[in-house]
Amino acid sequence: MSRSAHPAGPRHADVLPEGHYSAPPADLNALDSKVWARTVERGEDGVVTVGGISVTQLAEEYGTPAYVLDEADFRARARAWRTAFGADADVFYAGKAFLSRAVVRWLHEEGLNLDVCSGGELVTALSAGMPADRIAFHGNNKSPQEIARAVRADVGRIVLDSFQEIARVAHIAQSLGKRQRVQIRITVGVEAHTHEFIATAHEDQKFGIPLAGGQAAEAVRRALQLDGLELIGIHSHIGSQIFDMSGFEVAAHRVVGLLKDIRDEHGVELPEIDLGGGLGIAYTSDDDPREPHEIAKSLTEIVTRECESAKLRTPRISVEPGRAIVGPTAFTLYEVGTVKPLEGLRTYVSVDGGMSDNIRTALYDAEYTVALVSRTSDAEPMLARVVGKHCESGDIVVKDAFLPGDLAPGDLIAVPATGAYCRSMASNYNHALRPPVVAVREGEARAIVRRETEEDLLRLDVG
Repeated sequence: MSRSAHPAGPRHADVLPEGHYSAPPADLNALDSKVWARTVERGEDGVVTVGGISVTQLAEEYGTPAYVLDEADFRARARAWRTAFGADADVFYAGKAFLSRAVVRWLHEEGLNLDVCSGGELVTALSAGMPADRIAFHGNNKSPQEIARAVRADVGRIVLDSFQEIARVAHIAQSLGKRQRVQIRITVGVEAHTHEFIATAHEDQKFGIPLAGGQAAEAVRRALQLDGLELIGIHSHIGSQIFDMSGFEVAAHRVVGLLKDIRDEHGVELPEIDLGGGLGIAYTSDDDPREPHEIAKSLTEIVTRECESAKLRTPRISVEPGRAIVGPTAFTLYEVGTVKPLEGLRTYVSVDGGMSDNIRTALYDAEYTVALVSRTSDAEPMLARVVGKHCESGDIVVKDAFLPGDLAPGDLIAVPATGAYCRSMASNYNHALRPPVVAVREGEARAIVRRETEEDLLRLDVG
């Protein structure tokens, strides 16, 4: 797959046309380092380990399904982004990908900032000790209570998403005796190469203020006039799971054009530009994501070139990787429950989780890979579809993959690249209990988010 392609292809029919799927891999026991966390390897006994701990040990201690997160990999990726952009730029981890208090502490220790988009994410960040001035608060419909909490906490920036929010934040800040630092999120009319439901910069969508028709310019004019606001920059986000940098080039050109208009009309050169996140990861071996140093070099060159052309000082750049940091660091560990061959079609492999722990396949038609991890096998490959245990025909985890033909109930299989959005979007559908997040590092494991219990489930049911 090229960098401009998205792993979410067209939806499969109930029966795959002949030749739709690729040939089986040469070695079903091999683990492609592109899609697995860095410390994942298969031991001499055939059992996969991560951080020096076997998946069989993890399953015995924490149960399945479970999200298993390689802490060393997470920290290494965070450092790589911080190093790539250097001291003259800001890296905000997008908390919506996956957030917990342990993750907040890791980010703080590795020198990253944090982007939150709800009151719940904000309280998690503050409770774990993230300095408020390193927090950005996003969201298209922040409540007055959420805004007031952010302003009282002195968050580093609030990203304004509408004309109503410009007035709302200004009023709340002024009533609290504050002057809140803000950015204005604009939609620049660039549709990134991505899935329709996660493309966020074309104009027909809920985020931001359109650049077209002078709306963004009017938003800037209003923000500059309000005493409760300190406008520090413009924010643009063009989509998610992006491999092609050309969309960022067009977006930067249009954002810098707005900065030039602001200078010419108001005599102000805004000091910051946030280009958002959305950089893709490898969900399958065909995906080809860029490295952080490549992305940093490309974005810096694009913004510098556009500013030089417009005769503007180059503003401080911010980026917001979330999936690109946490996505590859985790896999979901499942136990096989039933194996149902359908002659001439494929084999359905049912696991003890499903769409309640990974909704992305059903929601975005996302593609994943899968491997047998509790042993090796020399059996012939079989075309399989990994499905969950929920009462829903769309409860699919991996649409099409090859697994060993001797796969049996009780085997452990794992789906890599599930660090982003899977736990964040997990649900209690069918009253399922959400899995734990188990962090592993240097031979030690601990639950950073524990498994839900039946008591947790019933505690909210006050009937």
